[in-house]
Amino acid sequence: MDEQPGVSDEYRLSSPWPMFVALGLALSEVGIVINLLPISVGGLVLFVGSVAGIVQDAGYVARPWPLLGALGGTLVVLGAVLVLTQSPASPSGVLDTVGSAMAADASANVQRGLSVVVAGTLALLGSAAGTVTGRRSIEAA
Repeated sequence: MDEQPGVSDEYRLSSPWPMFVALGLALSEVGIVINLLPISVGGLVLFVGSVAGIVQDAGYVARPWPLLGALGGTLVVLGAVLVLTQSPASPSGVLDTVGSAMAADASANVQRGLSVVVAGTLALLGSAAGTVTGRRSIEAA
């Protein structure tokens, strides 16, 4: 009689990605709610990176970099919408608000929007770096 019926050596038994997706989502939510820039940015980058990794691990995409770039672009757009809707109506008012966003008198929602924009920008940069280094390793092989 088999000790582990139905389990094959061909298949991996577990994936680490769900833990990182949950941790990234929790950190980003806590960082955004409490308005802590490093925690919200780190959590969002961990979340979108883990989502791109889990989608590649599941076999839906060949490389995670384009999806990471798309998720990063989505974060940039959503964060920019939040900053623009919470800033004064004039363009110079938006620039003044963004320039003083880390000051104590800035709106908390503008600071949250900027943290989402920063996380999206980091994801875009990571996507570009991964694409460039991935092409180099393929060409070298």
